[in-house]
Amino acid sequence: MTVEPTAPVAAEPTPSLPLTGERTVPGIPEENYWFQRHVVAYRFAAARSVGKRVVDSGSGEGYGTAMLGAVAASATGVELVETVAEHARRRYGSAEAVDFLTADICDTGLPTGETDVVVNLQVIEHLPDVGRFLGEQRRILRPGGELIVATPNRLTFTPHSHEPTNVFHVEEFSPVELVERLTDVGGFAVTRLLGLHHGARITAAEDATGRAFTDMVLQPVEEWPRWLHTLVRRIGPRDFVWSEDDLGDSLDLLAVCSA
Repeated sequence: MTVEPTAPVAAEPTPSLPLTGERTVPGIPEENYWFQRHVVAYRFAAARSVGKRVVDSGSGEGYGTAMLGAVAASATGVELVETVAEHARRRYGSAEAVDFLTADICDTGLPTGETDVVVNLQVIEHLPDVGRFLGEQRRILRPGGELIVATPNRLTFTPHSHEPTNVFHVEEFSPVELVERLTDVGGFAVTRLLGLHHGARITAAEDATGRAFTDMVLQPVEEWPRWLHTLVRRIGPRDFVWSEDDLGDSLDLLAVCSA
């Protein structure tokens, strides 16, 4: 199924959130590669959320909650920072199925056992207490409900250290480490573990230059060659592939878990 980010629905244009490095936001051409890595994960989650009651734990700017709300019975984005949650309400909150709650994702205040799917994408690496977070998701999920978690793969994101180089990350995970945390600490059963890989167009650019694409886009933007600007602007979800193979070499990890 194809699910696109919902466009702003406010009567007046809603200003974009500042790009701080903590979250990605739509509408910034040079950020599009990283943004689309988030979109492809939300698409996967949306395909498992059709007609269900969904919570987007750590909803940030709100575009992902809007994607989920396009197919779900209801989609509630949970965001800690009130100014960010208010931005999401203004931009996406007029959709009937979409709502935003200002709360700690480790203590949401949501009812026990009434959520079908919890989506947590590119957030778990930011949390100082993963066990507390997982316990809260188990509480709000119905028996047999699903938790979908995506996070950067430590083996490729910070390959030479267990200490994250991203100042907003507390802890990053390898495939084995992520499964252990979800099962041993969270008490979930991991039913599927996938890795995100570049598709043919980005792989062709890597082959032609002999460089990893992530290294190229992490250069200062003013140093990008013209072809890179053009390619980054054109990247979409179809330029990435989920696979159960080669998890150690994947860009991001995605775990589907059963409560």
